[in-house]
Order: sequence, then C-alpha cells, then structure tokens
Amino acid sequence: MSVPAIEANGLTVRYGEVLALDEASLTLHPSRICGLVGMNGSGKSTLFKAIMGLLKPESGTVRINGDTPAKARKSAAIGYVPQSEDVDWSFPVSVHDVVMMGRYGHMGFTRRPAKADKLAVAEALERVELTDYAHRQIGQLSGGQKKRAFVARGIAQEATVLLLDEPFAGVDKRSEATITRLLREQASAGAAILVSTHDLHALPALADEAVLLMQKVLMHGDPQTVLRPENLALAFGLDVLGRDENS
Repeated sequence: MSVPAIEANGLTVRYGEVLALDEASLTLHPSRICGLVGMNGSGKSTLFKAIMGLLKPESGTVRINGDTPAKARKSAAIGYVPQSEDVDWSFPVSVHDVVMMGRYGHMGFTRRPAKADKLAVAEALERVELTDYAHRQIGQLSGGQKKRAFVARGIAQEATVLLLDEPFAGVDKRSEATITRLLREQASAGAAILVSTHDLHALPALADEAVLLMQKVLMHGDPQTVLRPENLALAFGLDVLGRDENS
C-alpha cells in the first residue's frame, strides 16, 4: 500500500470554548478524490487549515505524503483553492500572476520565473480555458472563471495534494464541467484531492469516496453509501436531497 497522501489522526481543535473538531481522523491515498460534506459550522474549513498546518490542533497529528504540513507547503506539495469570499477580488493582480503564484515553491528567493515556470503557467491557463484572459485583473472574471483560475494555480504548482473549498459554489455549468474534468485528470496523474462541497447531487460523479463531518468524522466510504438519506440525516438533521425515505 502506498504512503497516504493525507493522514490526519485524532484532530481536536477549539476556538475558545467552541469545539471545531473532535478527534477527527481522515486518510486519503494518491489518485483519489474525496468529497467532504457537512453543514456550515461542521469543521470543514478548520479541517482544511489543520491539514495545511495553518493552525496547531489541541491534539492529533497530520502527515502529508509522510512529511509535516510545513515541509509539504515548502516543497509546494500541497495546493489550496479557497472559497470565493476569502479572496480580495479588488487586489490589482492579473489572472496570469495568480496562476504564477503556484510556481513560487519551485523558484529561488528572487522569485524570478524560469522558462519551466512560464511554460507551466501557460499550460495551466490553456487547460482551464483562460489563455485569452491571462492579463485581465482577477476581479473582472465571472465566478466560474475565478474558480478556474485558482484551479489553474494548483495545476501549475504541480501539487500532489489539492484541497478545494466549495469549488462549485456560484459557478456556471461550463465551469463546473471543466473543473470536474480537470480534477479527474489530476487524480489520474496521481494527485490526492479533497473537495468541500454542498453540491451533493454532483458528488457521486466526481468523487471516489466521501466523508460526512460534524466535528467528528461520522462516516467515510463510497459516495453512494455515505450520501444515503439516513446517513445525511446524521449530519444535517433533514432530508437534504429531497427524497422520500418511505419510497
């Protein structure tokens, strides 16, 4: 068995008196896509931050490809696509520059892009169909185009672990299809991908496995099993898919 791409064991995180994660554990292997499902406040964003090493848990450990999150970040092994509301879209940076940020871990201290960096950015922009928008300010793009730009950053980074926080929120059908295709291609190339999403209908077509999170990991398995109404009721307390459980 290969070394897990993500191995989180017994993560407990508190914000003051608020318990955000309660001994949450998750293992994800290379070439797999995992959908992370839970209601708002269930700990999804906190789990992402813990996996990336951006916060220190009260207890528990995280390994990325067998290394610490800090080493994974330094080597550009882990990439992150944030929620739209976490980005300052007025910042004066072009789409090209956003994607080039994914190459910083491959550059020296001067951060002067080499030929390989420029080629990686050009290829990533082409794959997300944004070549013609490369020199636009990032805030001028549509919601779907913005998401594709950040996915391109992860592709250019050549990250072996990719975390995406609500990548399908507010995107058009074309962008959703493009992002889904790209994530499947990245997984086929060996990447491990963790996707937080509320789009439960689309998840089975995207993900190889799914996790139900409510501070604890309630269930981890194949999407068809995890997303059964009786299981979703544990995490959401209602029939989120609108199914008739008596049918």
